[in-house]
Amino acid sequence: MSSPARRMEDAGSAEAPAVLSFDVEEHHRIESARGVEVPSALRERYSQRMEDATRWLLDELQAADVRATFFILGQVARARPGLARAVHEAGHEVASHGWDHRRLHQLSPATFREDLRLSKDALEQAAGAPVRGYRAPTFSLVPQTAWAIDVLAEADFLYDSSIYPVRHDRYGIPTAPRGPFVLQGREREILEIPPATIRLRGLNLPIGGGGYFRLLPSALMRGALNRSRRDPETGATMLYFHPWEFDPEQPRLPLKRLNRFRTYVGLRRSRTRLARLLPAFAFTRADDLASRLHQRLDDLPRFRPPTGEPSPS
Repeated sequence: MSSPARRMEDAGSAEAPAVLSFDVEEHHRIESARGVEVPSALRERYSQRMEDATRWLLDELQAADVRATFFILGQVARARPGLARAVHEAGHEVASHGWDHRRLHQLSPATFREDLRLSKDALEQAAGAPVRGYRAPTFSLVPQTAWAIDVLAEADFLYDSSIYPVRHDRYGIPTAPRGPFVLQGREREILEIPPATIRLRGLNLPIGGGGYFRLLPSALMRGALNRSRRDPETGATMLYFHPWEFDPEQPRLPLKRLNRFRTYVGLRRSRTRLARLLPAFAFTRADDLASRLHQRLDDLPRFRPPTGEPSPS
């Protein structure tokens, strides 16, 4: 079987590289469940199911000879260090998803700095490898939290993947570039790799994964991904998923109607869809893509988000 790097070369320079990523957190931490009381026994059950689903993903990726990036919570690495180590030993990138899945809105520059330190330390100790990438929970780097850019850059990450260039009720900066760009803070900057979108009638439509992957018809999703990879505006196609999305038998949370639909639609077909997706594209790790992009940062667009209210110090 050819290597991922060889398959990427065979795909041709006209196609943007595709990055496969997974946000590893227990199911009860999702944004749709914010404020929902979850008994400790159920939280522990979700934790075990998260590990089981992640290890299933590792098996699927190994069978398809695909390497991916796993954005893992620091608390997950602290509680289950063997899982982060297994991810690294399988050849995947271990990156930070923060310490405990609090959105940036709930942090200040000082507490965010500590959040990054704690998560990075826990992940590096568990995996035995440096952590070079970060993704904010719920893509919560938005105009109101733009202060986080300088904190991220100070923490010496190679790249960030926290801005979704779409309009959404929970996240997004629709004016951000759709492909990799240099994200500018007040004093510092960092490479940004956003999730995949397509441009239709003047709007950026999200196709990066998650609920969109589960909701859209398979042929439409594949077509959108192919279109994204051939769009000169994108430069790369970042996909994202969660281990709980591949666990159709998990206990359901008592969510409100819209949140329940967003969370559980298409869950039973996710495994089949992933199995069809893996051999269809040439995937690379986010840190490998970022290393190549750093060699030509001057060629990338630069973007400074509109800022909201400053965060308290």
